[in-house]
Amino acid sequence: MNNGIDIDPAAALTGAGVAGLAFFFLFLMALGLFLQLIAWAGMWKTTTKAGQFWLLACIPIVQFFIWAIMAKKEPWWGILCLIPIVNIVIIIIILNEISKNFGRGVGTTLGLMFLPFIFWPILGFGDAEYQDA
Repeated sequence: MNNGIDIDPAAALTGAGVAGLAFFFLFLMALGLFLQLIAWAGMWKTTTKAGQFWLLACIPIVQFFIWAIMAKKEPWWGILCLIPIVNIVIIIIILNEISKNFGRGVGTTLGLMFLPFIFWPILGFGDAEYQDA
């Protein structure tokens, strides 16, 4: 008995597929937000160790200027981080100098570039000390 309701199986599967895809993207967005919060917490502690105001390290464009100061570069280096192509080289230099100022090497620089949600907390919550001199 049909009761006058026709359900197209292809349409039902399409709706379920769209819902599954939407859930997957929402999960990825939530995961990205969670990892960003972890990276911000590490930047907060790292910036505090370097004697800077912690909140500025979590503001997207301002953080370039704070990173430049932490790397013992002139603050205007933050402007160079906003120039396409040039920013890649400048950010690598700045992150490398930050790593050196915390007594770390190239491995930490690579970690700050590719796995910031792991390496910023390592610098911030670990035993690494910022070297002023």
